[in-house]
Amino acid sequence: MSEFLPRPRRRARPARPGRRPSSGRRRWTVLLAAGLALAAGAGGAMSAGRPEPGTRTWGAQGPAPAPPAARSSPLALSPPSPTPSPSEPDAAPVLQVAGPVPATGRGTFGYDDRPGPVLGRAGAVQRYRVAVEDGAGEDVRGFSDEVQAALAGPGGWVDDGRLRLRRVPAGEAAEFTVYLATAATAGRMCLAGGVDIRIGGRPYTSCRAPGKVIVNLDRWRGSVPHFVRAGVPLSLYRLYVVNHEVGHQLGHRHERCPGPGRPAPVMQQQTLFLDGCTPNPWPYLEGRRYRGRPL
Repeated sequence: MSEFLPRPRRRARPARPGRRPSSGRRRWTVLLAAGLALAAGAGGAMSAGRPEPGTRTWGAQGPAPAPPAARSSPLALSPPSPTPSPSEPDAAPVLQVAGPVPATGRGTFGYDDRPGPVLGRAGAVQRYRVAVEDGAGEDVRGFSDEVQAALAGPGGWVDDGRLRLRRVPAGEAAEFTVYLATAATAGRMCLAGGVDIRIGGRPYTSCRAPGKVIVNLDRWRGSVPHFVRAGVPLSLYRLYVVNHEVGHQLGHRHERCPGPGRPAPVMQQQTLFLDGCTPNPWPYLEGRRYRGRPL
């Protein structure tokens, strides 16, 4: 009970008809929520579909749990480890993973051996595998779940209604594989595919090589300085880097910022610069393909 004397209640003013939040506010609400609530669970040469020599698979120790079905919204998905727990609503978003990042690994990869659900509602199905370099200090299932969440959206590449994606185990044929590799290994793999990811002499960015989407462990754990300075959650950067490099696999090229203060197209090189745009991890916004001028 209030300690103050009650006052006469004013009659509530009826809401004006037709007033809705602006599309910009809705868009940024979705983007911020996606960054803060990234979830687990949810293209390109044809490969032979077999693990490379010296690789291993995960999930053979026992029956793998049934993969979660794709959801209609990333808000319905459980957050991954670097995101603050729901029990800590006031916790600041994680911008980087603390601790040293392995600069080199063993050069071999462990694969997620769980089949995944078909993402998307129509179109040809492209199959992908997920692998993490041995010695990278990252769990392949956790990485795989974050990849699936980025591809599932809403806002992911399957939103065009002409593409579907499905994760397959290491022993099955696939159009491409998503790798998480240490900087040294990523540099070698990208260079072998014709892409030099070095800046200042050190492998810095991620890349796409024929049939391979290669995510640099340094970026996966540490994001990039301009995102960190702006307080952009690491989870949002991870969504971006997966969708950007998979976009290259699907045939998309780099794009420019469409104007100051506008969302950056997912095919903009946000790892290097924003050019006045704001971070955006999705190729589709409010159900429509969002683009910038070709670079």
